[in-house]
Amino acid sequence: MATRKIDVETITRVEGEGALRLKVRDGQLEDVQLNIYEPPRFFEAFLRGRSYTEPPDITARICGICPVAYQMSSCHAIEAACGVKVGEPIRTIRRLLYCGEWIESHVLHVAFLHAPDFLGYMDAIRMAADHGAVVQLALKMKKTGNKLVTIVGGREIHPINVRVGGFYKAPSKKDLRALLDPLKEAADGAEAMLRWAKPLDYPDFDRPYELVCVKHPDEYPFNEGRVVSTGGIDIDPSQYDDVFEERHVEHSNALHSVVKARGHYLTGPLARFVLCYDQLTPRAKAAAAAAGLTPAVRNPFLTIMIRCVETLYAIEEAIRIIEAYEEPDRPYEDVPPRAGKGYGCTEAPRGMLCHHYTLDSDGTILDAEIIPPTSQNLASMEDDIRAFAGPRLGLPDAELAMKCEHAIRNHDPCISCATHFLKLEVDRQ
Repeated sequence: MATRKIDVETITRVEGEGALRLKVRDGQLEDVQLNIYEPPRFFEAFLRGRSYTEPPDITARICGICPVAYQMSSCHAIEAACGVKVGEPIRTIRRLLYCGEWIESHVLHVAFLHAPDFLGYMDAIRMAADHGAVVQLALKMKKTGNKLVTIVGGREIHPINVRVGGFYKAPSKKDLRALLDPLKEAADGAEAMLRWAKPLDYPDFDRPYELVCVKHPDEYPFNEGRVVSTGGIDIDPSQYDDVFEERHVEHSNALHSVVKARGHYLTGPLARFVLCYDQLTPRAKAAAAAAGLTPAVRNPFLTIMIRCVETLYAIEEAIRIIEAYEEPDRPYEDVPPRAGKGYGCTEAPRGMLCHHYTLDSDGTILDAEIIPPTSQNLASMEDDIRAFAGPRLGLPDAELAMKCEHAIRNHDPCISCATHFLKLEVDRQ
């Protein structure tokens, strides 16, 4: 009985190391395993025994693209454990910092990681030869997002201005207002990028996901809200352990997060767009409608356009905040330590990011748990491959591998801060 294997040793445009293994028997897809062999990084373990003030700086190092998400989730969880809920203007400055991260991360994914799949290029460098205008536009927009993170966070990679309770220093009104013109130009750029993405060739691939995200009654979610789903979940973040759990799967170093009662789910731009559509700005809604996007969307290949819509929203939100901004008298609130457990769920560009901390009375961290978006999406990603690869098994192995990689990149998996991801093995017998 013949066995065929394909190894794609270095696939770029996602973060981390892993392998996709397809087992085919008699022309039928028998098994799919998304094997994450990235070595464990032990962040949760070495947070234990440290001070409750340290996680914003330590967890930011988990990811160079979305460090703000790790800082915000850690701050919210620790403040919850200590019984403190920060008010204005700190929560608004946090939203502004998150705007910067969404802008730079979404633009990176749309133009440099995802678009080459639709256009048949190996990378954005090759794509730029034929689509130079959109690549230049993306670079300019990403620079604006990076600048916003730098002004609010202290630097664009692993910001140093975030602390439990707020910020070490408030951004100056003058520095922020200098970004208004670049942001207004970037808003036009987001609409242009969406128009550019609309005619791409999207597979017909609706999926029956249970979609999960943080939802706020009055604003599109960044930092605050309840955890909700299309399957009826509606809980406070403190109830997270009652509904969700992480499970070890033998073929992966990454855990799979599931809804206890039902199994896998999906978080990310698709979930936010479906569940929080009403909180988008009128301009973002109009742009989505012009692109043919409605809250009924369930096709993960269309997330490239949803990220453009969210980029436009983040830019508009940043403009709104900056135009009304006044420097606060004090950029942080005191957070005295106490014994307790706290939960923080915020919306990273890739989806909901959850932190749990248990503190001793002096603020020593007794336990830490971090559930990134990718671990929440892994089981759904495997299920996507089962549905997507099955009808395409007749394709040559190289073409099948490319299409499977594309289906995975829909979700912008962040396995680590490395640059390669997928080694594909197709076992045909």
